[in-house]
Amino acid sequence: MQVLTTQILLFVAAIVPAASTFSQPAQRARGLGVPFDGTPGLLDAITDVPGVEVGQTTLISGDGPLKVGEGPVRTGVTVIFPRGKENHDPVYAGWFAQNGNGEMTGTTWVEESGFLESPIGITNTHSVGVARDAIIAWSVKHSAMKQDWSLPVVAETWDGYLNDINGFHVKPEHVFSALEGARGGPVEEGAVGGGTGMVCYGFKGGIGTASRVLTKEQGGYTVGVLVQCNCGRRPQLTIAGAPVGKLIPQSVPYSMFKDGKGGETEGDKGSIIIVVATDAPLLPHQLKRIARRATMGLARTGSTSGNGSGDIFIAFSTANPHADAEPGPNTVLAVSNERINPLFDATVEATEEAIVNALVAANTMTGIDGHAVIGLPHDELQKALKQYNR
Repeated sequence: MQVLTTQILLFVAAIVPAASTFSQPAQRARGLGVPFDGTPGLLDAITDVPGVEVGQTTLISGDGPLKVGEGPVRTGVTVIFPRGKENHDPVYAGWFAQNGNGEMTGTTWVEESGFLESPIGITNTHSVGVARDAIIAWSVKHSAMKQDWSLPVVAETWDGYLNDINGFHVKPEHVFSALEGARGGPVEEGAVGGGTGMVCYGFKGGIGTASRVLTKEQGGYTVGVLVQCNCGRRPQLTIAGAPVGKLIPQSVPYSMFKDGKGGETEGDKGSIIIVVATDAPLLPHQLKRIARRATMGLARTGSTSGNGSGDIFIAFSTANPHADAEPGPNTVLAVSNERINPLFDATVEATEEAIVNALVAANTMTGIDGHAVIGLPHDELQKALKQYNR
């Protein structure tokens, strides 16, 4: 099997041959002139939040007809460490499901306890179990659990249009690779990691990220977002206020025109996972409010969260270290509700840009049975923005 991996360890590479360890940075939306509100961080990525690390393993192999268990393979896994893989201190967190046709494990304990106690994993729908178990195994090996049990947060979107999803190609070693290879710095975007086989607004989707930095008067905090986008229908896609999807109608994949007469017979058939990180001192109920605001960033790109879409979001804060230290009581800080609005704005803005970055970075891909999904044409995007004075 040929495996393209990002941030992969040599011991894993010895098990699964790696054709490429690192790739050239993909094009980003700002580089094409797409205008966005707000001030990005240095990297314009979730890793602008100090301590956050991201690791990804990308699996691409085979072509032609689907042979379940053999391929073609277009999948992977993405992981996010709130405080880095060497720091196992839990973080305050909150989650929200805009539409629940999807899965994010561990969220009942996040809701109950107010803490995120594990790295976050994102993969395809049928690999949630192996990713969850692998995160537990990694945590046991690295003494990363604060108690004798673990309820990791692992989320999914469906990549079965391009990937042999029932072949279960994500293995524990691929999850270990992403965990061990996690680091700060630039985050690879597009058809990588858990986003390898995803489709977004009828174009090639995948992983995207962005960040916002508040002014000193607003607290100087950073908000970072990472998305795995697999949602929406082509006519919905809106970028910087322009109806881009309606202006680029060609090569629409599975989600539309099933009756052969140009009539739409299916709605949203995908999902989106959104992870919001911040260094602002927020309490769990405030982070749930932040997670809800990701919905508005998603809406800016045109989605209405259709019945078939799993739109699930989680937000965490890297502030308040040792907030759950024993025996307590522990002193924590919190932004007042009267001063939380700039963090709402930053979440909406970074979410919107992260989705567009995923679309811009993802290239055309062909998967099982010759299914092809085109990457968002950059020239057509620029024409559409110019037409609408954007």
